[in-house]
Amino acid sequence: MDGTSFDNWRGYGLEEMHSGWILKNGSMAFTPSEVGGENIITKQKFTNFVLSLEWKISESGNSGIFWSVYEDEKFKEAYQTGPEIQVLDNAKHPDAKVASGTHKAGSLYDMIACPDEFINPAGEWNLCVLEINHKTNQGKLSMNGNEVMNFPIHGDAWDTMVTNSKFYGWEGFGKHQTGHIGLQDHGDKVWYRNIKIKELK
Repeated sequence: MDGTSFDNWRGYGLEEMHSGWILKNGSMAFTPSEVGGENIITKQKFTNFVLSLEWKISESGNSGIFWSVYEDEKFKEAYQTGPEIQVLDNAKHPDAKVASGTHKAGSLYDMIACPDEFINPAGEWNLCVLEINHKTNQGKLSMNGNEVMNFPIHGDAWDTMVTNSKFYGWEGFGKHQTGHIGLQDHGDKVWYRNIKIKELK
């Protein structure tokens, strides 16, 4: 699962890949269309893991990396259940200027902000390493070799974070410890490469 094939990926709610995603120069590249909603997920589900990947966003672009995505017909989008690490052009996308910085690149979306200094600008690659471990109830995120946050991923402390976010009251959000890893179609060009997932025993 290194970004040079789609063997381990499919469209959210589909058996096949969305046509907007192609393989180009060793990366999984997405070009938006009028269809929208072309989110993709891993075929496999994960509980405790380390995800390492590089992302590059287009100018003024927006995308995201999900985990613990629960697929069900009542959830039309991956973001309805899966927490998100934001992928964004901080310089030119309006999301960077709202929600106390929690919508900026590298942030745990709408919960924990990532400092600007750890993010490379649009058009440059960013190395993202996300560790999710329900045994220790700890999530860790590093951006470009710098650890930017630690956070709980279940229990009372997690529930409090959700209550204080836009996801309060969402039926399935963050409720499933096991789920798919997903990449978002947010209507902008984005690239992902060197995707590695290590399961934690």
